[in-house]
Amino acid sequence: MSLSDKRRALIDELAMFDDPHERFQYIIDRAKNAPSLDARFRVDTLLIEGCTSNLWMLPEFHDGVCRFSSDADSMITKGIASLVCEFYDGASPAEVAAGDADFLAEVGVTQHLSPNRRNGLTNLVGKIRAFGKLHAGL
Repeated sequence: MSLSDKRRALIDELAMFDDPHERFQYIIDRAKNAPSLDARFRVDTLLIEGCTSNLWMLPEFHDGVCRFSSDADSMITKGIASLVCEFYDGASPAEVAAGDADFLAEVGVTQHLSPNRRNGLTNLVGKIRAFGKLHAGL
């Protein structure tokens, strides 16, 4: 599935909720069902700076595609990070490098985040895109 298709699917999924509180509850519920990172990956080198809570992101490159997984000690942070990782996961490095996770703003998620959480989200997307650029040779 292309990033464009994933973007549309995630927008459709999150746009079902008109109320921001219901949307965030859905994101939290998703986080509760999202896999956790193994403890060996919850290390400082994988920690995303700038977020209120601890957020770890594990980037991997296999068979020509980028793989991303995350974990956090806050359910809202874990939920948002898992949406972002799901969006980029399985894409080519060039797609990752060029892709923008603006779908979160389109459905009203980023507008309701604290400045620290927005900063963490920006840093997460920046690390993911940098990983794509590295493997795309850009």
